[in-house]
Amino acid sequence: MRLIALMFDAAPTTSPIPLQQSAEFEATLRHIGRTPLRLQDGRLVLRRKFGPLQVNMLTRAHCNSIPRDLNGIILIAPDSPICNLPALPLTSPATVAELDLSPGLKTLHANLKGKWRNRLRHAQSHHLRVTRKNMPTNCDHWILKAEQTQQQRLKYRHWPAALTSAFAQINTGDAKLFTAHYGSDAIAGLLVLRHGSVATYHIGHTSTAGRIVSAQTLLLWSAITWAKSKGVTRMDLGVIDTETSAGLARFKLGTGAQTRKLGGTWLWHRALSPITGLGRIDRGMMM
Repeated sequence: MRLIALMFDAAPTTSPIPLQQSAEFEATLRHIGRTPLRLQDGRLVLRRKFGPLQVNMLTRAHCNSIPRDLNGIILIAPDSPICNLPALPLTSPATVAELDLSPGLKTLHANLKGKWRNRLRHAQSHHLRVTRKNMPTNCDHWILKAEQTQQQRLKYRHWPAALTSAFAQINTGDAKLFTAHYGSDAIAGLLVLRHGSVATYHIGHTSTAGRIVSAQTLLLWSAITWAKSKGVTRMDLGVIDTETSAGLARFKLGTGAQTRKLGGTWLWHRALSPITGLGRIDRGMMM
């Protein structure tokens, strides 16, 4: 109970805890032998060693100060824009899409963009069979293999299959797999991770047949209604990029989700303290 109280003391009660700072993510890391550190103020720190070099990572943390009791390099990726952090800015902020689930289902449906609502009707007209079940914990599940293949093809990094499987194993019932079937064929899948009052869009894959019948639209709406029924107040649809993944960005925003900027990535080390003032040159961009 003390840990939960600390977590909510460290973050505004109006801002649900992101997946990367959640107790569920912490339990998953401990399960696979990657021991994170929970600071007294509630922030979760991932620790990696590269030879003698200690690297500490605070991802999606509410962060307006440097945790000076950490040794080594500190990489900070705040959950919201900041401008007064005494550290060197590395990358500009990403943008996430978030859907407020506090309204009723009728209001959520009314808030869907017109084209998105039409695609939902299109999918429903094909009488697809949608199943919902706990994500299997085997790393060779088809949706995990499809995700790994796409990461290699598009050259991006996401969770490894073993980490996703561990989350499903240690957080029973919080990793939900929605699958659209056309006849006996699975034509689309969507994996959602629930953590506290938030559900995060984790993996989505659709076959050619699934795209033709707008299966992924039906799955996301199914995930929204499920999350709403479980008392979830926010769905985190993840990072959107209107330049390199415009179609996916439109798909997420079509739900009525709002965009929000994160805080970029910052670097801090005691040895760099004398030159962190140079970072002020770039801090305007970080906001």
